[in-house]
Amino acid sequence: MALLEGEGLTKRFGGVVAVDDVTFSIERGESVGLIGPNGAGKTTLFSVVTGAYEPTEGRVVFDGEDITGDAPHDICHSGLAKTHQIVRPFESLTLVENVTVGAEFGGRNPDDPEGRALELLDFVGLGDVAHGKPDHLSVGELKRLEIARVLATDPEMLLFDEVAGGLDPEETEEIIDLVEDITDRGKTVFLIDHVMKALMTVSERVMVLDNGQLIAEGTPDEIQNDDRVIEAYLGENANEDPESIVSGD
Repeated sequence: MALLEGEGLTKRFGGVVAVDDVTFSIERGESVGLIGPNGAGKTTLFSVVTGAYEPTEGRVVFDGEDITGDAPHDICHSGLAKTHQIVRPFESLTLVENVTVGAEFGGRNPDDPEGRALELLDFVGLGDVAHGKPDHLSVGELKRLEIARVLATDPEMLLFDEVAGGLDPEETEEIIDLVEDITDRGKTVFLIDHVMKALMTVSERVMVLDNGQLIAEGTPDEIQNDDRVIEAYLGENANEDPESIVSGD
């Protein structure tokens, strides 16, 4: 049985259809990427899945339970958690206090939340600065703090929204390694990223949205050579080097 399913998901904002009859499923333990041109509906789909938006039509099923319309905190408690593209830590709290908040208020197993927070900060490479404030962190370190906060909720599945966005090449490699470590621990991962190297490296399967519709899915190699994907990204310039654009080379 799939861990996460979207069935005929549609989200309208007035006359704008941001997500248009999208059906998908993700198996437990899979790592799945979601790509598409700007404005394709990727973040809206994530927001529907995690309860920030209620779908206009369709339903979301997580671990066999219909979670359509549930509040985001209830969905988090069920084991489905999401990082944010723009990281907003609690600036007045230390790193360990930031992660402890995730364990205490979002977590399913709140026993010894501070101990769990310290363990996760070590895991993401921030153990040495656990008792410092986040205002001195680089963008890459803030992304890792965000991942630690989400892991503190003890999720079955993580949704990563632009986890490599804004990072330099070295930080991107570090985030790729971290996400791979997370999948190696048996977590299911669903991610959006415009940094194609990151997304294609960690994804076993890739789904493609264009104008709110799911137009293709397959392995990274299949997606890089799919005519519909190349057309969605390049339009009338589709004769240009498509692999370099879709793969991010």
